[in-house]
Amino acid sequence: MAKIYKEIDFSKYSSVKIGGVEKVEILDENSEFNGFVVGGANNLLISPNPPQLGILSDKFDFISLDGDILKIGAKTKSAKIYNFAKQQNLANFEFLKNIPGTLGGLLTMNAGLMGFEISQNLISVCTNKGEFGKDELNFAYRHSEIKGIILEAKFRVSHGFNALLSDEIAKKRANQPRGASFGSCFKNPGGDSAGRLIEAVGLKGFRVGGCGFSEAHANFLINYGGATYFEAITLINLAKMRVKAEFGVDLHEEVVIL
Repeated sequence: MAKIYKEIDFSKYSSVKIGGVEKVEILDENSEFNGFVVGGANNLLISPNPPQLGILSDKFDFISLDGDILKIGAKTKSAKIYNFAKQQNLANFEFLKNIPGTLGGLLTMNAGLMGFEISQNLISVCTNKGEFGKDELNFAYRHSEIKGIILEAKFRVSHGFNALLSDEIAKKRANQPRGASFGSCFKNPGGDSAGRLIEAVGLKGFRVGGCGFSEAHANFLINYGGATYFEAITLINLAKMRVKAEFGVDLHEEVVIL
């Protein structure tokens, strides 16, 4: 079967607005593909020389509810999942309010907030390599081990959408810095916060070219306009180096660098 491609301009498409125009393969369940699957590109830093890139076809943008099983396609955006849960009075998706991304990306990084994680009520994930139960996928803090191209997932449903929790989470998100960013740049090391460590080594508000650590929250790398891959990677490496030298702590990126 002939492969289908489209061009994506990552300086417009990615959340941090860094990257060039790349040829991206459109994928489905029969694709033989071993590059990197791009979802909403919310935590991606695309280099000038990225690996082979793919994106799911639109047929994986769906939600269906059958009894107490919720099936969601991997291309479905978090906002759509959140709105569906609210309309259908489903619990445990409240934390998705304002968390950007598509289901595939949310599962890959086991996205979460305030003690909630996307893997909590997960039953299984279907990829082009088969269907895998939750316990086979080694979910941990901002981590999973899912093989192949994620196509869809099944969740066990509980009823009772919690509007108060949703508002509380929205308030927490509202304090986050505005501007083009990845969201959190680094994972929080055990018992500490990456933002505190970056601030402690004097990098809060520090800029290189069009890119800098936010003055509001040091763990947010902001593109203030025209930032390049090299400016972003310079700041990421500088933060890791200084925090290691000062505190002996290894910072690990939450952002995926391609």
